[in-house]
Amino acid sequence: MTFAWPLALGALALLPILVAVYIDRDRRRVASQAAFGNPDLLPNVVDREPGRLRYLPPLILLTALVFMIVGVARPHATVSVDREEATIVLAMDVSRSMKATDVEPTRLDAARIAAKTFLDEVPEKFRVGVVSFASRASVGVAPTEDRELVATALDTLAPGEGTAIGDAIALSLRVGEPVPVEAEAEGGSGADGGDGEAAVEPAPRAIVLISDGARDGGEIEPAEAAQQARERGVPIYSVLVGTPDGVVEEELTGGYRTLIRVPPSPETLDLVASASGGEFFAALDAESLSTVYEDLGSRLGTREEDREITDVFAAIAAVLLLAGLTISALLFRRAV
Repeated sequence: MTFAWPLALGALALLPILVAVYIDRDRRRVASQAAFGNPDLLPNVVDREPGRLRYLPPLILLTALVFMIVGVARPHATVSVDREEATIVLAMDVSRSMKATDVEPTRLDAARIAAKTFLDEVPEKFRVGVVSFASRASVGVAPTEDRELVATALDTLAPGEGTAIGDAIALSLRVGEPVPVEAEAEGGSGADGGDGEAAVEPAPRAIVLISDGARDGGEIEPAEAAQQARERGVPIYSVLVGTPDGVVEEELTGGYRTLIRVPPSPETLDLVASASGGEFFAALDAESLSTVYEDLGSRLGTREEDREITDVFAAIAAVLLLAGLTISALLFRRAV
């Protein structure tokens, strides 16, 4: 927490003095009562003594004063706020190994189901696109707010060959590129320098890359593509799916079948995530995959923002003041 006017916090040093004055005043009051009359006769005058409860209203009011002083210092805090818009590209691996059934029903189907869960987690105004990749990368659907189109693109994903991760990242960067917006300045010239164009800050972008292995084919190295993403400020959140027991059954010439082991390979996915400024996740089963997508949806749907929270401290102080005065007036029938 930071403060726009930290000097105001110096007033907190006065609070111990107020406490000392209150304690001294309370002692003088008790001593005065003893000197004026016989304390043993006090029960005949009042029904009961408040005892230590008499310190409760002053304590509440003192706490309210603390919140008021802190509020005057104009505190600032970093809070999570909802994003109004963003562009996310789902880069889905559809290589042969994604047919493995170690993640039920298959790795690809589990990724497809989790991706639809992800769509429910991100705000409706977010533009979401789909890029699939095997030996080459292709656009399933360009970034759009139409969730039905995205879901249809996910449903049409079919397994292929190869794992062109670098190509998929490069293509995701291109399809998610913001369209330049030009605005005519009113009156010919203005704050924009009179060139007839107003600078518009592009919406944040991110790539969610889900795969089960390292690069196999493609023209662009994954590290090179990740560096391009970093230069454009696009983090890559890579998700590894699959278990070490994954196998794919392939049909050979002559009707023979063979089992090919396809354990996941996290090194490349970890590399592209760290190099781009994103984060790497390992989802070894369908349940953890859904959890990862839910987490990503909530992360990408919010952003950190520095905000002044003076109103919060003022509200707490007001509530405490009201509570202290109410307790003093109703329970003790006297002002503090």
